[in-house]
Amino acid sequence: MATVNPLTFDRIFAEAPVMAILRGMPLEKSVELATRAWDLGIECVEVPVQSREAAEVLAAVVEAGAGRGRPVGAGTVTTAERLAWAVSAGAAFTVAPGFDAEVARASLDAGLPHLPGVATATDVQAARALGLDWLKAFPASVLGPDWFRAMRGPFPEVPFVATGGIDASNAAAYLAAGARVVAVGSALEDPEQLRSLTDLLKR
Repeated sequence: MATVNPLTFDRIFAEAPVMAILRGMPLEKSVELATRAWDLGIECVEVPVQSREAAEVLAAVVEAGAGRGRPVGAGTVTTAERLAWAVSAGAAFTVAPGFDAEVARASLDAGLPHLPGVATATDVQAARALGLDWLKAFPASVLGPDWFRAMRGPFPEVPFVATGGIDASNAAAYLAAGARVVAVGSALEDPEQLRSLTDLLKR
């Protein structure tokens, strides 16, 4: 029986069209950048869990986010083991680079909204058939802004999160093309990008 969780991606992404991804960073640095993201107005932070060490980083960022009422998700959740790490760390949601129905169902059963990666119309239909509302377009920099414009034709109701190769210099182009949210990582460490990202959030 699925666990009931009132948190949805509609709520998670309601305040800002940007998600911060903190991949492969030490614990202290991850907490520092997560705090920087929250201070900027980025509500949503994702920490990929590709190792047990990364799961420990996730747990620390989750704890920091709890004090500010900010949801923190687990990224690269591609196996049952990684899902278990996400649950143990207290993640609010899960993200994956692709669509795996078994992983998606397990995440939903654990009470965690799941954001699967898609790159084709077939992927989109399969994910939607499972009841997944929000989808992650990956790798966005390879798909390009035109992919989002094209997908608005057959799937105007689908909110996409553009992920992969997005930074402050091209984020606005993806939002203009139809992405509802853009996911960034390096922009939080680059002073130049940080200024551009701040301007984007003020729009």
